[in-house]
Amino acid sequence: MDTLVTLVPLAAIAALLAAWALARGVLRSESGNDTMNEIAAAVRQGAAAYMNRQYRTILYVAIAIVALFIVVALTQSGHEAELWWWTTVGFAVGALFSAISGYVGMNVAVRANVRVAQAARNGLPGALKIAFDGGAVSGLAVAGLALFGVSGFYFLFDIVLGLENPVEPLVGFAFGASLISLFARVGGGIYTKAADVGADLVGKVEAGIPEDDPRNPAVIADNVGDNVGDCAGMGADLFETYAVTAIGAVFLGYLLPGAVVSSLVVFPMVLGAIAIIASVIGIRFVRLGGSGNIMNALYKGVFASAILSVIGFFAASYFMLRGDATVAALGTTWHGLFFASLVGIVVTLLIMFITEYYTATRFAPVRRIAKASETGSATNIISGLAVGMQSTAAPVIVLAIATFLAFVLGGLYGIAVAAVAMLSVTGMIVAMDTYGPITDNAGGIAEMSDLPSEVRENTDALDAVGNTTKAVTKGYAVGSAALAALVLFADYAERLDLGEAAFRLNDPIVLVGLLIGAMLPFIFSAFLMESVGKAAGSVIEEVRRQFRDISGIMEGTAKPEYGRAVDIVTAAALKEMTVPGLLAVFAPLIVGFLFGPVALGGLLIGVTASGLMMALMMSNGGGAWDNAKKYIEDGNHGGKGSEAHEAAVVGDTVGDPYKDTAGPSINPLIKVINTVALIFAGLIASVGGILL
Repeated sequence: MDTLVTLVPLAAIAALLAAWALARGVLRSESGNDTMNEIAAAVRQGAAAYMNRQYRTILYVAIAIVALFIVVALTQSGHEAELWWWTTVGFAVGALFSAISGYVGMNVAVRANVRVAQAARNGLPGALKIAFDGGAVSGLAVAGLALFGVSGFYFLFDIVLGLENPVEPLVGFAFGASLISLFARVGGGIYTKAADVGADLVGKVEAGIPEDDPRNPAVIADNVGDNVGDCAGMGADLFETYAVTAIGAVFLGYLLPGAVVSSLVVFPMVLGAIAIIASVIGIRFVRLGGSGNIMNALYKGVFASAILSVIGFFAASYFMLRGDATVAALGTTWHGLFFASLVGIVVTLLIMFITEYYTATRFAPVRRIAKASETGSATNIISGLAVGMQSTAAPVIVLAIATFLAFVLGGLYGIAVAAVAMLSVTGMIVAMDTYGPITDNAGGIAEMSDLPSEVRENTDALDAVGNTTKAVTKGYAVGSAALAALVLFADYAERLDLGEAAFRLNDPIVLVGLLIGAMLPFIFSAFLMESVGKAAGSVIEEVRRQFRDISGIMEGTAKPEYGRAVDIVTAAALKEMTVPGLLAVFAPLIVGFLFGPVALGGLLIGVTASGLMMALMMSNGGGAWDNAKKYIEDGNHGGKGSEAHEAAVVGDTVGDPYKDTAGPSINPLIKVINTVALIFAGLIASVGGILL
């Protein structure tokens, strides 16, 4: 078993080396003319400035939490004190790794965009390769850092230090990853959508100029937002999803057999190592075929990674779990847990296809919204809301059936295995997501650099697929967050050993927690939506001011003050991100200490169920609104400039904070609340319930 624990970090290092090799290849590509490089540099500098200021702000929160952990550690003694000290270290490293994962993806993406625009001069295949390789750097870095952090800490705690409980301090790593992810998602989401909404409403609707027109003062801020929101934000989001899910499974494997380090503890990490190698290989399968279908080219990599993972999962299950006494103690078998891993793979693929159905232009839901746009903005918004609500049904049914099947196959641990198996394509998923903003920025650079129309046609083809991949990856993130939350809740219940009847719905204390938990995603989302609205309002006023006061902008003889819009959005995003982040930390503590551990369990159930529905509705509904606008712009229902197009722009503006701010931020919200509950479970069990 010790040998396997040693080999897992080596697999993570191999993924990081593969990411480095891909980054070198991207950066060696041609970057175009001086104008293209000047625009790309402005985007790169704006993104770096925002990220630096964001993480400086987050640092103060992290220091406060470290101080809180130290105070708690000082009040403990013996074994408990040791656990709190190592939990504190885990939190700090988890936060650091999460920040690094966001930086890595963004730094390559803001350099790949101009190279994609240049490669698009020579056709789609070369541009696709650079765009996807740029995204794959982020994907492999995210998965590699997460696996290295989890397995490396376990190696330290179990083999090097020989801690009595080498698993529990890992929850600190999960909390650090989740907290930074939440702030990155919230701050980046507010930034990207405030800039996007401000640029669109004044530029496209009021001034009648194209998207990414260099005359728009908010155009650089808009391109910066794509990177800090979708690249850095999604990178941190899936980093923490990977880490939290793996740690939840490891923790459950430790608790279930009776507090012994067994194959059930190491098995989830081995699955992660297999999957990350499968992702490294799967990336090479992404090639544009004779049909020229870009989405199919990307799916080749996903399917290759999934198939290779399944083969590896079978081998791991057979050789690690066959005849294992701890597996038999669960009432299952090695092949039962292997089939549970297949459940996770199938869930991943089904949720991706369901999300594509509700958000891609070739399917009925998006076309219904486009058709509704012919009669105005109100009907567009009504149709978009309906599509978002409808889109929750199929994923929830899939997750419900999958949870049941995994439980039948392997009990609670079977659910954990299914959740870990969903991570088998994390590298590919992050690659597909980061591909989106890279191609979006490439199109903007082509437009602002006045490149030939055929170049913009190529970048538009890539970007159209990018809109779908961003929606698909959000669906994956939501689904994996739901299964991860189930695992964390099982950890919480097992950790406190409250008994099977602890969370009865006829217990008013459970209902108190459940109702508060169900309310949190609504309050959280409302705060973020309002924050985007306020920040976008400031951008709109600034763009209008520049159009009014700087003569020559519309004629192209004067240059807008791009930096002013960037500064406004940066300040607004940083100001607005703190309160929702603190809400996630303090809500479970307040409920736990006031009403006790049973009420806190109810809160975890409520926030998971409510958050899953909200995240699905917002992410899918916003994606459908976006692509309905794109469908009209392709010449349908009157095309650009028509009344239907104006209505679709309004709908897309409403959907922007849905799909890129509030919806994705609910994922880390759920996991921050769950990890806080796990970390403080012991204290809450001993001193919680002040009001009872």
